[in-house]
Amino acid sequence: MTTLSDRPQTAVLVIDVQNGVVNGSHDRDGVIANINTLIEKARTADVPVIWVQHSDAGLPKDSKEWEYVPELKRRDDEPLIHKLYGDSFDDTDLESVLAGLRVGHVIVTGASTDICIRSTLHGAIVRGYDTTLVADAHTTEDLSQYGAPTPDLVIAHTNLYWKFHNAPGREAEVVKTEDIAF
Repeated sequence: MTTLSDRPQTAVLVIDVQNGVVNGSHDRDGVIANINTLIEKARTADVPVIWVQHSDAGLPKDSKEWEYVPELKRRDDEPLIHKLYGDSFDDTDLESVLAGLRVGHVIVTGASTDICIRSTLHGAIVRGYDTTLVADAHTTEDLSQYGAPTPDLVIAHTNLYWKFHNAPGREAEVVKTEDIAF
């Protein structure tokens, strides 16, 4: 159970599924299809979908690379959080948006697994949120030329360790898209 009092709601976070982030990422199309499935499930169940969009020197705001991929369509009434750091909570209004929606459980999807997804998962759990990582709805690029494991291994490792993550009074889990129910 979340340690955030009186926050029984769940929200889906769609993190950084932007042209310049996922272009060439592992299983890009499959991950985006799973995120779309999850968004539709959430909308049907009246569960908030919150979009997070990163910008930095390599991903300038308002550029084609900065835009969300065309396969994903944000509704005007769905919150959009602009961020400059890996953790979607750092120096953003994400916490106030979640508090206003009485959210104590976040379902995490998007990119990049080894940076923004992991940072946001940790940021959420240390702030008191229950967290669900959608096993087949996050991705990363191939950084093996810099000594990182291949993307499939980065994703598998993140799914493995998050499944066993815990914190006092909070729950962490990893679930496939098809098994998410609201």
